[in-house]
Amino acid sequence: MTQHTSGNTTTAPSTATAHQDHVTWFRNSSPYINAHRGRTFVVMISGEAVEEPGFDHIIHDLALLNSLGIRLVLVHGARPQISARLAARGIDSRFERHTRITDSAALECALDAVGAVRLRVEGLFSMGLANSPMHNASIQVVSGNFVIAKPVGVRDGFDYQHTGEVRRVQVEAIQRQLEIGNVVLLSPIGCSPTGELFNMNSEEVASTTAIALKADKIIYLGEDTGVEDAEGKLVREISPQEAGQLLAKEVITNPNTERQLTAACHAASNGVARAHLVNFREDGALLRELFTRDGCGTLVTRETYENIRGAYIEDVGGILELIRPLEEAGILVRRSRELLEAEIKRFTIIERDGMVIGCAALYPFSDGESGELACVAVHNDYRSSQRGHKLLAFIEKRARNQGMRSLYVLSTQTTHWFREQGFEPVSVDELPGERKSMYNYQRNSKVFRKAL
Repeated sequence: MTQHTSGNTTTAPSTATAHQDHVTWFRNSSPYINAHRGRTFVVMISGEAVEEPGFDHIIHDLALLNSLGIRLVLVHGARPQISARLAARGIDSRFERHTRITDSAALECALDAVGAVRLRVEGLFSMGLANSPMHNASIQVVSGNFVIAKPVGVRDGFDYQHTGEVRRVQVEAIQRQLEIGNVVLLSPIGCSPTGELFNMNSEEVASTTAIALKADKIIYLGEDTGVEDAEGKLVREISPQEAGQLLAKEVITNPNTERQLTAACHAASNGVARAHLVNFREDGALLRELFTRDGCGTLVTRETYENIRGAYIEDVGGILELIRPLEEAGILVRRSRELLEAEIKRFTIIERDGMVIGCAALYPFSDGESGELACVAVHNDYRSSQRGHKLLAFIEKRARNQGMRSLYVLSTQTTHWFREQGFEPVSVDELPGERKSMYNYQRNSKVFRKAL
């Protein structure tokens, strides 16, 4: 059936596909919705993001996070706004080591700019227009003297004057606001115990606050999609040590991204499990990073986001979900849950953020010198990423450690892949006796062997 609208032709199946894509995305995001509920996220919004035409969409997405039960601490920047006010007054901006030297005139501009940005953020969170994402939302944004500052002082002969750094974060006061569902908004202006005001680095405010709160995540919304390596490729996941090496090589040319990555490394090295760098210009990037398996930015973490390990009984459900389509296609032999549970110690899996995306099993033969590689499967979304090779290498190492000298595999539809991995075709008669007696002649699988 074809539907006509305003001279354009759209087909019902395409609409149905779009609806199904939406349903699939929502279902796939549910584990993350459950995992994030009640967690504390610190989100740093750069001053450049505030100037974007789509900044209100970022606020709508943050409001959505709040509605899902995520405890939000926002830290806004104001660097371009301060520079613009200084330029308007004919005052040159002075920087040393990427840090602004804030004299009395610059401090006035900083206070003006920071106040304007803070009020704009609070105003957008107060939107409640009908037919808008914020309709009927009642979100309280709380600002205050939550960050105690101290002067940077004189370094390398430069007096930074009214430029400050974090001395202490009022953790208990922030926690009280988060417990009642309020969003806490922090500015890059800090108060000192003497009543002075200091202009601070917003990236440092965000990382120090995340560490003090023992936040589950810190997210930097910046100009770049994330971090790129020396070849210009987006780095999806990186450890603080690896990031430090990139920073030392001066691969990163955007000073704002450099500051954010430095702060992310500081947070990740001091107890914050995950730090994310996301592009604020990409509509919905924040939601994609938090509610999809692969995200869309760069993750800085000391934890292993993806690893290969032996399977546990709790992994049976994930393995079944992974292999079922291959069983239905006749690529793999069907296995019941009961059989999988009984043989789970034979399995190796690739786990990515709690999901089983690859598996393989190793069955030793009674001769002690050979075994069978079976049930090799990789999730469809990851088949072009060498994970099959990683699984095979892991299984081969495991087989060698058990004293095996050769590995057999039976295949009907993936014979070329095994040939490419060094397996040679052999006859059924060359199978060890116990496996030969179980051979299914109706299935007519090809037999391959690889010397270890």
